[in-house]
This record gives sequence, structure tokens and C-alpha cells, in this order.
Amino acid sequence: IGERSKDEIAVMSLRGGDIVGRHTVGFYEDGEFLELNHTATSRATFAKGAIKIAIWLSKQEAKMYSINDFLGI
Repeated sequence: IGERSKDEIAVMSLRGGDIVGRHTVGFYEDGEFLELNHTATSRATFAKGAIKIAIWLSKQEAKMYSINDFLGI
């Protein structure tokens, strides 16, 4: 709690109504800001992603993977 350093990234959470997840990336400067938002209104969105990754993992060799492996990047 207290003032953030200039290099520290703020993390916040907001939920309400039918919003189950909202993610915002913001770039703030004196007198202006740019924000990119992603809002999910159904947990099914997250479940679909989990199922896709589970299916992909079931076809892979048993070892540690990262999300980058799944995305092919």
C-alpha cells in the first residue's frame, strides 16, 4: 500500500453484473492514456480454452510445456 515507483506495474481487478473477467492493459502519460480491454461475460469462454489445451496436451509427449508451446510461438 502506498505510492508506486515509476517502473512498477499496477494490477487491479473489477467484477460486476454479468462480467466474469475484465483485463485492461494501459499506457499512461501526462495528459493522455491508451487502454486495451478484454471483457468476458461467460465462464464458458475460459472453459473452452481449457478443453482445447487439454486435448492438445493429451496428444503430446509427457514433459513440461508452456502456453507458448500450445500457441506455436
